Amino acid sequence: MGTDTGEMGTGAGAARIGVMMYTVLEAARADLEGTLERIAALGYAGIETYGLVEHFGPARVRAAIASAGLTLTSAHAPFPAGPGAGEILDRYEELGAEVLVWSMEREEFDTPDAVRRGVERVNEAAEAAAGRGMRIAYHNHFAEFSQVFDGTQAYDLLLDLLDDRVLIELDAYWAVMGGADPAEVVARLGPRVRLLHVKDGPALSYEDDVMVPVGEGRIDWTRTLTVPSGLRWHIVELERLHIDTFEALRRSYDHLVGRGLSRGATAPAPVTPAPDTPAPVTPAPSKERS
Repeated sequence: MGTDTGEMGTGAGAARIGVMMYTVLEAARADLEGTLERIAALGYAGIETYGLVEHFGPARVRAAIASAGLTLTSAHAPFPAGPGAGEILDRYEELGAEVLVWSMEREEFDTPDAVRRGVERVNEAAEAAAGRGMRIAYHNHFAEFSQVFDGTQAYDLLLDLLDDRVLIELDAYWAVMGGADPAEVVARLGPRVRLLHVKDGPALSYEDDVMVPVGEGRIDWTRTLTVPSGLRWHIVELERLHIDTFEALRRSYDHLVGRGLSRGATAPAPVTPAPDTPAPVTPAPSKERS
């Protein structure tokens, strides 16, 4: 298994394309190695873990990623802050993760003081991770963009308060739902944004949206993904679908790589869709949808 921070651009120099494992979590928990092999066969270059290390243990997940020829882009893991920080860091250090990604809770954007208190936890995590040679990345939902305090967007306040060592994983879909222009946000973040969640659909309801293959929804991905920035990974995540999950991943790959917006690992091999799409898996109660 490799870790790679890639390069940003278009065509051969475009950011590499990966899959957020929440997309296929039920399938992966039933057949970890087989699911990762199917992702690799589609041409995806890497994965971001979610809900696998807790289920299988870091050693098996690391071995399965390596066996499939995939790169570990990052790991969705709680901020290593407070009493449990050491256990979190031990687990993900064994996995080989270099970047741990997580979010603040929606209510932590209710007031400026709530934002400040939440950021203290993120910055504590950044300090703890640095001691292990790891980085923290912050992943947004929609409240960061929809909340405005005396003319200052909550996301701008967040960015001002975050430790400079904290990277950014922008979820463009939730940014749109919060009223933001993701291309403008990418441009504003510049070199600080390293990872971007790519998902598509109506971007109307956090709880009820049915997503579609990337390129078949409302987001202008050509504009968003060609803005100069520090993006190194485009990570496809499709959380609720009415079509086969692997078919949606194939069509998303074809759209992004076929247009030179993202860079795949290899030419995709044919993959037969599973007869039934796995049902969406409810995330842990303390975490919003990713």
